[in-house]
Amino acid sequence: MSDFSHAFFGYFIAFIALGGIAWCIWLLYTQRRWLGSQPTAGAVEDTGHVWDEDLTELNNPVPRWWTWMYLLLCVFALGYLVLMPGLGMFQGVLGYTTADEVRRHQEQLAEQVRPVYERYATMPVADIAADASARQIGERLFLNTCAQCHGSDARGSRSFPNLTDGDWLYGGTPEAIQQTIAQGRHGIMPPWKGTIDPASASDAAHYVRSLSKLAADPLKVLRGQRVYANYCVACHGVDGKGNQALGAPNLTDGTWLYGSSEATIVQTILEGRDNIMPAHDTVLTPEQIRILTAWVWGLSNAATVAQAGAPQTTEQ
Repeated sequence: MSDFSHAFFGYFIAFIALGGIAWCIWLLYTQRRWLGSQPTAGAVEDTGHVWDEDLTELNNPVPRWWTWMYLLLCVFALGYLVLMPGLGMFQGVLGYTTADEVRRHQEQLAEQVRPVYERYATMPVADIAADASARQIGERLFLNTCAQCHGSDARGSRSFPNLTDGDWLYGGTPEAIQQTIAQGRHGIMPPWKGTIDPASASDAAHYVRSLSKLAADPLKVLRGQRVYANYCVACHGVDGKGNQALGAPNLTDGTWLYGSSEATIVQTILEGRDNIMPAHDTVLTPEQIRILTAWVWGLSNAATVAQAGAPQTTEQ
């Protein structure tokens, strides 16, 4: 598949590449005195430029070795462009691509590290999370792949969930976390500005704040409850506890992805939100995803992990 958005760019690149070689050959041809015998030093004309009264610039022909070197380089360039990609959309006779090379290197690396992951293939997630070596692997995978959004401490930031607090939009089971990592998520809060006016949105914001025991105007809460019942209950539920099947947040637990201020909530209601967690099944192997799942799961299940990692004792 070509990386060019239009065929013109492919032809343009090919023209530049071949034109550069043709220009080099033409330049060598115009300086073709090298084909004949080399003139003697006394027969070489000068350019008329003289420095320091006795230093004259001569008009010597191009050396033969220099010319032959450039001609051979032009031949090499033509051969390279026939065999390898370089002429726009032409992939070359050998069909080489850097993407294939990267894929081969990834496969080789996967084979090298496969023995490391084999011991965790059938191990329960809680046991993987309690294994010291697995935790080191999981932490490195997280820092390389996930920390850019969720932070090096996994506590997230605005619009990026905190992975340590036990609050999950789509569920905190190992299966749900693994699906999130592998397949990604696309959370959408539709905009209501065409249906709900700013005043009603403010009322709804106060009602939502009251669900998390935040300061709210009682009169606005009363009006906002009606707005919530008309427009929000379908996703967030009658009790405001959300719906993990839809990725609708729990509005009663005091955890806020974008902030809990009235202005932020009003903006969310009127403008909506569109949040994407990219899929990583093309970046990480299934074995890596499993260990990363265990590491992330262990962040909010420290007690279970500690119990799984505790040494077993037998009664006498």
